[in-house]
Amino acid sequence: MVPGELAISDEVQQALQQGSAVVALESTLIAHGLPYPVNEETAHAAEQAIRAVGAVPATIAVLAGVPTVGLSPAQMAELARSPSVQKASRRDLGAVIALQQTAATTVAATLAIADMAGIRVFATGGIGGAHRDTDSFDISADLVELARTPVFTICTGAKSILHLPRTLEILETLGVPVVGYRTDEFPAFYVRDASPTLPVSARVETPAQAAAIFTAHVRLGGGGAILAQACPAEVAIPPTEFAAWLAQAEQQAQAVGITGAKLTPFLLARIAEASGGRTVGANRALVVANARLAAEVALALARLT
Repeated sequence: MVPGELAISDEVQQALQQGSAVVALESTLIAHGLPYPVNEETAHAAEQAIRAVGAVPATIAVLAGVPTVGLSPAQMAELARSPSVQKASRRDLGAVIALQQTAATTVAATLAIADMAGIRVFATGGIGGAHRDTDSFDISADLVELARTPVFTICTGAKSILHLPRTLEILETLGVPVVGYRTDEFPAFYVRDASPTLPVSARVETPAQAAAIFTAHVRLGGGGAILAQACPAEVAIPPTEFAAWLAQAEQQAQAVGITGAKLTPFLLARIAEASGGRTVGANRALVVANARLAAEVALALARLT
């Protein structure tokens, strides 16, 4: 695929041509990550946070086989309300494009399309990683895509349901810098003060420092990098409570035979129910916070380049 085969909104296209700050956003959060109407509200709140800083948001999905960069409000509403939207990771892009299907893009697929469009900063909630179960090969395609795609991912670490030490080890092996934004520890998504604590590879205090690290990494031949900030303290989930909810959700998944790509959304949905919606509120808060930080980094990166 070449950039001409992408559908890029006029606003995003103009910003890219002018060298302005653009932030990519994934659409799996809208179609599969949060319940309606929180999913649609969160998508708009993330875009609004980016605009408030002075950057341009570019939510990405595949619509009727066309990779689309910069969804309209109507297109986001369709993804948020339709129960039949597919979930496309990097491996699935060829199929959904060739078969002219509509799909929400995961972190990996969004990174790939953002790179094709020329967008260098991406905001999400938490990346995928290595799962906690006994299948050591159940590893998200996000990690490989992060290693090979020169896009800066701003997130709140990896999702709390994952095996975080193993995820960090894989990122190190793949040569992906994991930079902490005003933190020395790799965040555990919406769980704060999780144990064990895991160190990041570098720490920065400003968006400009983060942009400088990413620029140097790419100039040295590197692919992507991660900038991770902690979940806002006022909505973070205590680790003991989360551990109980996760154990219950894992038992439910095992009982009904949920595995593979369906496992993460299943676990997150069951945990949201057990928490009375507290994890949904935390997810929304950290997504918007990451979008805001990503916009600040994109502005700093635009000044450097």
